[in-house]
Amino acid sequence: MNRHLRWAVAVLGLSVLARLSWLLFVPNGMNVVDLHVYVDGSAGLLNDTLYDFTYAEKTPDFPLPFTYPPFAAMVFLPLHYLPFTLVAVGWLLAIVAGLYAVIRISFELLLGRATAAEPGWRTAAIWWTAIGMWTEPVRTTIDYGQVNVFLVLGAMLAVRSSRWWVSGGLVGLIAGIKLTPAITGLYFVARRRWLAAVFSAVVFAATVGLSFLVAPADARRYFTTLLGDADRIGPVGSVWNQSLRGTLSRLLGHDVQSGPMWIGAVLVAAVLAFLAWRALASDDLLGTLIVVQIFGLLVSPISWSHHWVWLVPTVLWLLYGPLRAAAGARLLAGYWLVTTLIGVPWILSFFQDSIWTIPRPAVLSWLGAVDVIGAVATYLWIIRSGRLSRRSEPADLSPEPAPRPVP
Repeated sequence: MNRHLRWAVAVLGLSVLARLSWLLFVPNGMNVVDLHVYVDGSAGLLNDTLYDFTYAEKTPDFPLPFTYPPFAAMVFLPLHYLPFTLVAVGWLLAIVAGLYAVIRISFELLLGRATAAEPGWRTAAIWWTAIGMWTEPVRTTIDYGQVNVFLVLGAMLAVRSSRWWVSGGLVGLIAGIKLTPAITGLYFVARRRWLAAVFSAVVFAATVGLSFLVAPADARRYFTTLLGDADRIGPVGSVWNQSLRGTLSRLLGHDVQSGPMWIGAVLVAAVLAFLAWRALASDDLLGTLIVVQIFGLLVSPISWSHHWVWLVPTVLWLLYGPLRAAAGARLLAGYWLVTTLIGVPWILSFFQDSIWTIPRPAVLSWLGAVDVIGAVATYLWIIRSGRLSRRSEPADLSPEPAPRPVP
C-alpha cells in the first residue's frame, strides 16, 4: 500500500470513526429521525395504519409522518425486527459504502472502467469519499438516517448498465421507494433508450400493484389522497427546502404553491436544462445525467438540502470531466464545495424563527437561494462552455487527457 493510499484510508477511517462516535456516545447522536420513521413507521403496514404514524420524540414542532409509497414500507419492514442501534450503525456504514460506490461509478462514467480501476483513481475515490462525507447533503443524510445516497447509487448503476432491463428495473424500483428518482426516466427518454424508459415505468407500476395487493387500504389512501401533498412532507418555506418553490416562497414571502410564478420558473429551468443537455457531447454520460437530476431537484416541491447528494458527482464532473479545462470550471466546482462544506442552509436555519415562517429578511432569502443560484449558474456555464468546446473540436483532434491523480 503506497503512502497516498495509506493517508486516504486513514482519513476516511477517522471520518467514519468520528461519525460512529457521535452516533453512539453523544447524547443526541442517535437523532436519526428519518431512520426512526422508516423503521418504526413501516410496522404500520401490518395493520393499515402506515399513514397514521408520526414520530415526534426529536421533532416536537413537526411530528414526522411516513411520506413514502407503501412499497418503501415493504422494503423497510424487515429492519423493524432488528435492534435499532444495530440498524443505525449499519445504515451509517452503508451510506459511506454507497458514497464510495457513487464516486467510483462517477469516475467510470468519466474515464472508462479500466482507467477508473487503476490504483491512482481508486485512491482518489477514497479521498473524495472522505471529503464527500462532510458536504452538507451527505452529512445531513447521515444525521437523519436518510436514503438519498442509496437512491443516487441506484440511478448511477442504472445509467452505468447497458442492459435495458437492468437500467429500467433499477429506476422503477427506486422510484417505487421514493418518487423523485423517477426523473431518471427522462434521462432514458432523452437518450432514446426506449426499452429502459418503458421498463422503468412497468417496474414502478409493479411496485404500485404489489402495494395494493399487500396493503390495499394504505395504498389507496396514498395514491388517491396523500400523493402530492407537499405540506405533509414538511414546511415548504423552510431554508432547508432548496427547490424552486421553496426559494421563490422565501423571496416573495408566501407559498407560491403551483401558481404562475412557480410555473414560469419551471419553464425557465426546463429551457436551461434542455439547452445544457444539447450543449454537452452525446457520450458525456455523467454530465447529461447531472443535468437531468438537477432539473428534478429544482422542480420538486420539496428538495431538502440532503436531497442534493448529486452535487458530489457534479463537483467530480467539473474537475475531471470533458469541460474541465473550460474557463470557470474550477470556480464553479469551488462554489459547490465551499457552500456544501460550510452548509449554508444549516447555518441559515439558526436565523429562522420557525420552520413554518416564510417571510424573512431579504438578505437571508437570497442567501437561502444558494443551491438554486448554483444550479442556474451551472446550467448557464454548461451552455456556454459546451458550445465553445464544440466549436473548437475540429481544430483540436487530440483531446486533452484526463488529469491523473497523485499515485
